[in-house]
Amino acid sequence: MLRYIGKRLISMAITLWVVITITFFLMHSIPGDPFTNENREIQPEIMANLEAKYGLDKPLPQQYLIYLKNVVIEQDFGDSMKYKNRSVNDMIEQAWPASFTLGIWSALFGVLTGLTLGIVAALNHAKFFDYFVIFIAILGVSVPNFVFASLFQYVFAVHLGWFPVARWDGPEYIVLPALALGFRVIAFQARLMRTSLLDVLNQDYILTAKAKGLPRAKVIWGHGVRNAILPNITVLGPLIATLLTGTFVIEKIFGVPGLGKFFIQSIQQRDYPLIMGTTIFYSAVLIFMIFLVDILYGFIDPRIRLDK
Repeated sequence: MLRYIGKRLISMAITLWVVITITFFLMHSIPGDPFTNENREIQPEIMANLEAKYGLDKPLPQQYLIYLKNVVIEQDFGDSMKYKNRSVNDMIEQAWPASFTLGIWSALFGVLTGLTLGIVAALNHAKFFDYFVIFIAILGVSVPNFVFASLFQYVFAVHLGWFPVARWDGPEYIVLPALALGFRVIAFQARLMRTSLLDVLNQDYILTAKAKGLPRAKVIWGHGVRNAILPNITVLGPLIATLLTGTFVIEKIFGVPGLGKFFIQSIQQRDYPLIMGTTIFYSAVLIFMIFLVDILYGFIDPRIRLDK
C-alpha cells in the first residue's frame, strides 16, 4: 500500500506539472492581451510599464520558469491583472469555501439519494418503482441543471415561500442550489447502481449464497451492493471535484459567491494569473479526488491489491 501511494504521489506531481506547462503555453497563444481595451488604446509607455510589472516583457521560456518557481517553491499564483490589489491566492481562498460547502452538500444529497434509488429499483426490477427511477435518470441526464434551478426557485421560493430565492447568507440558502446541482448526480448514480446491481444479482456466487440459506439482507448488502457499487465509486472522483470547485451557472443563478465565476471571467478577460491559478487549483483537486477513489477501491473490494 505504501509503495503504491508513493508511486501515485510521484505520478500526481508529474501530471500536475504537465497541466501547468500545457496551460501556460496555450494561454499565451490566445490572441490579444489582458490590457487591450476595445474602446480606447493604451499608450505604448503605459503598456510597457504594465508588461514589466507582470513580467510579460521577458521571453516566454523565462516567464515559464519564473512562474513555475513561484508556484512550486512559494505556492504563489501571482496578482490578478483585472482585479486591482487582489492576489489569485486570496481570491481562491475567499471564494472556494462557498463552492466547497455547496459542492459537498450537493454530493452527499445526490450520491446517497441516487444509490438508494438505484438499489430499490434493482430489487423491484420491471415494476413501477423501477420504471419511475428510469424516468428520473432520463430526466436528470437530459435536462440541464439550470432548468431545475429556475423551476426550484419558482416552486419552492416564489410560490411556496419555503426557501429564499437567492443569495448566500445561511444554511437555508444552500438547499435549492444543492438540489439543483444534486439532481444530475442522482440520475447518474441511480442508473449506474441499478444496472450494476442487476448484473451482480444474476452472478453464480449470489445464487450460491441464497442456496446456503443466508438472510436476504446479507446477500443483498454483503454480496450484492458491495460488488455493484464499484462503478459508482469510479465516477465519484471527477464528479466531486467538479462540484467542490464550483459550477458557474448554478452559482450565478443563486448568487453564490463561489469559485465558478472566476473560471469563466479569467478566460474572457485574459487574466493570465487567474487562468493559471484556477486551472491549477481545479486540476489539483481533481487529481487528489481520483487518488482517493483508487485508495477506496482497496477497502471496498479485497480482490484489488494496490501494492501490485
